[in-house]
Amino acid sequence: MAINKNHEFEELNGVKCAIVERNVSNERADFLKSILEFNKYTVVVIAAPPPKAAPAATPATSDAPAAEAAPLAPPAPELFTVGVTDVMFNPINAIFGRLLKTPDGHIVTLAFWEQEEAVSQDEIPYFDKKH
Repeated sequence: MAINKNHEFEELNGVKCAIVERNVSNERADFLKSILEFNKYTVVVIAAPPPKAAPAATPATSDAPAAEAAPLAPPAPELFTVGVTDVMFNPINAIFGRLLKTPDGHIVTLAFWEQEEAVSQDEIPYFDKKH
């Protein structure tokens, strides 16, 4: 059980992991995996369970043909859960504690982590950035 929403952990593929992010796209999972593995973490990525569908409404009469049933929903996008085997890992502490590095030697900033900028600008404090 997590102390709070910022430090969750659970078993992923049978391994106890700290959850980095849930319900992320394949591209986001690849980005996070590359950063975390560069920083010597063992990363576990699993497919997230499909979202729970609302129960289908049953027609009031049985006279309605089956072809007129509700249209099929488009398939849900494939989402993933990313975790690391170090259960002490906390992404918030890692980013603001300046514990993660990029492959080019910069410190991972919040904007870089959120993929808002392509290159980490660690010389500018996050509170001085103008958006």
